[in-house]
Amino acid sequence: MLSSEDKMAIWILTGMTASLTIFFNLYILLTNLRSYRQNGHWLPCETIITALSVVSGTHQLVSYFWITMDKMDTDCLLNSLPFSILLVTVHSLKFSIMWITAFLTFYYSTKLVIEPIHCYTKIQEAILKHVTTVVLIIPLCGFASCMPLLVVLSQHNSTETNPNPDCGSLATTGIQGMAYLAYYLLMSDIIPGLLMVKSSISISVHLAIHLRHMKASTNSFHSPKLGSEMRVIRMNLGLVSVFLCFLVVDLYVHYMSMVKRQNVLVLTILFSSVYTAVNSLVLIYGKTTFWKELLHQFSLLLDVFPCLACFKVPETKHNLSAT
Repeated sequence: MLSSEDKMAIWILTGMTASLTIFFNLYILLTNLRSYRQNGHWLPCETIITALSVVSGTHQLVSYFWITMDKMDTDCLLNSLPFSILLVTVHSLKFSIMWITAFLTFYYSTKLVIEPIHCYTKIQEAILKHVTTVVLIIPLCGFASCMPLLVVLSQHNSTETNPNPDCGSLATTGIQGMAYLAYYLLMSDIIPGLLMVKSSISISVHLAIHLRHMKASTNSFHSPKLGSEMRVIRMNLGLVSVFLCFLVVDLYVHYMSMVKRQNVLVLTILFSSVYTAVNSLVLIYGKTTFWKELLHQFSLLLDVFPCLACFKVPETKHNLSAT
């Protein structure tokens, strides 16, 4: 069982990651809203990224609210229902984050790969024609999949065995609880993870083919150019890499909870918060407008202090190129 000092440290770390995630996702959301005002519509990728930023920010707020309640309610003044509702919300939002991220990598794989597998073509076309509908259905499926938690959740530490129970920590009990948790891990982690890996393999093959053509080309003026695709490719591979790291940690934490019966729920919340923060940073990497604006503001700041002019980076065409 985690001590009060450990829980305080986790509470502080979760607050820090929540602040970063809110900042990153607020920037993404404002950028996409500005794009919508300028163009009158969103591209499919902008719709998916906007939905992902909204869900990630909401996930961080609800997670931090739960861990704050768990920290403050040391005397168990609240019953388990508010904590159960918050945990259902947190898990459903995590479900949505995983599937929307997988949908984003799937979308880019269909756009980057020139010749998709023919048996998937019709399905891909049908899904991509209804991007908005898909990103609205995913959160609904997340809530529907997590509603059984209200039935299988129970107090992790009873007052009979522990005079100072962790009031907010709830865990699945019995065979039904174990079966549901296995189902949840399969639906929220394994299946979207397989979709991400499949998409990343397609993108990597596309990159390898382009690089091979560039190396084999003898005419530099007509050699294939990756151009703006390179940043998108790196962003997608970054999303998959971050997910795989989180998956290993998440499976280990659930193993400690299910098999070892240790109270590590706050660690689950912390690792999910770290994942959403890093995921949001990777999404920002895919937007060169962020770095362009950051470089511009940095140059303006240096103009105020002439003594720091040596640190100024020239804003060349290369630095200002958009994806």
